[in-house]
Amino acid sequence: MRTAIVTGASRGLGKAFAIGLAKDGFAVVLCGRDGGLLDDTAAAAHAAGAPKTVCIAADLAEPGAVETTVAQAIQATGQIDALINNAGATRRGDFLTLTDEDFLDGFALKFHATVRFCRAAWPALEASKGVIVNISGVGAHTPEPDFTIGGSVNSALINFSKAIAKRAQGTGMRINTVCPGHIVTDRLLRRIEALASERGISFEAAREEIRIAHGIATFGEPEQVADTVRFLCSPAAAYIHGTVLTVDGGATPGI
Repeated sequence: MRTAIVTGASRGLGKAFAIGLAKDGFAVVLCGRDGGLLDDTAAAAHAAGAPKTVCIAADLAEPGAVETTVAQAIQATGQIDALINNAGATRRGDFLTLTDEDFLDGFALKFHATVRFCRAAWPALEASKGVIVNISGVGAHTPEPDFTIGGSVNSALINFSKAIAKRAQGTGMRINTVCPGHIVTDRLLRRIEALASERGISFEAAREEIRIAHGIATFGEPEQVADTVRFLCSPAAAYIHGTVLTVDGGATPGI
């Protein structure tokens, strides 16, 4: 029985990752702050084919939470074959209004928890010749003045992931990064609602304005990112290691 840990699994991308991996026969260990929403994800993953689901409600930004979570995962399932680091959101806003605490909070969960998970799960993943997929974002490639925290965190995640991929050479482990673009999750819907309120326009008009600004034909769906994660966790990606895959519908123009 292959086991995958998915962080930030209560909703959005994390929930889609858990369901997608369940379809491929993984047992899934679901981590997040909201136990009720984790139970919902667990039910959906079980229905999709997961042979076992484990829910661990925890604030992964707290020291010690990650190590405890990994220990519980191994105790419950016996091994770790995939680690999907997806937890963490960062505050948007004018750089001049963002505080030191905003930046520290942004790094605490999305960056530092990822580092701790990789360290804590490393022995188990090395034993299973497993896979790590770190979820970054297109803000790593395209700096924006209202996304100085998220862009910085995402860039740091890519650098970190590349570095530990070199560390893993020869172990049989594979480590890659996925950069989702503008995906229909609660976070994107809140952005649209905020723009609509600020501009006094309809939700549909605000949605269209954001879509056009990013030069994309449509927003992505969580399942489309999940398909990429499933691929990276599959034997079909056996020769893909230390790379960054962007899933953004062509929004990122850089090389």
